[in-house]
Amino acid sequence: MGAHLWVIVKMPELISEEYRRQQEKLHENPDYGLASVVTAPMLAELVVKNNIQHILDYGAGKGRLGEICKEKLSPCPKFHHYDPAIPKWSGKPEPRELVACIDVLEHIEPNCLDSVLDDLQRVTQKIGFFTVHGGPAGKNLPDGRNAHLIQERAGFWLPKFMEWFELHMFQRIDENRFVIAVGVLAPKPKN
Repeated sequence: MGAHLWVIVKMPELISEEYRRQQEKLHENPDYGLASVVTAPMLAELVVKNNIQHILDYGAGKGRLGEICKEKLSPCPKFHHYDPAIPKWSGKPEPRELVACIDVLEHIEPNCLDSVLDDLQRVTQKIGFFTVHGGPAGKNLPDGRNAHLIQERAGFWLPKFMEWFELHMFQRIDENRFVIAVGVLAPKPKN
């Protein structure tokens, strides 16, 4: 009889259970998650220009981005949602043509950021549309911390994004917030 070696591979953590519970509580606030109102017109432009049929709203919150796009786009692409703090949208997301991640990344636990960027790369088939707010949030977590766990300017974020994606567009929205559009990196040539 041969011996079997079992290797258990631990999935990278996207969010700790304690922080997921805090986010779930914060999402009870009806004024939490309004950033998509500002960026929806830019997203709509990308959708039309690239004939996008499916969008993954990564960190979807209350799903407002899809609601706004339905008002602005006809026909509107099919929206798929992922948010670990929203039970009905907490399952592992499938890859989609366009992934929108609106004012989410600054809320990620710093030790989980690389895992989240890995996951964003995994689910992005064609285009990533990401916004980041680099300053403090106007809201606090139930434990008293500022809701923006990562308060860094574009000089921190751009090199991070470029490790996982190809930069297509960068635009400042205001002094603290910017939007980028990225593409999937071409496979590295084999030596």
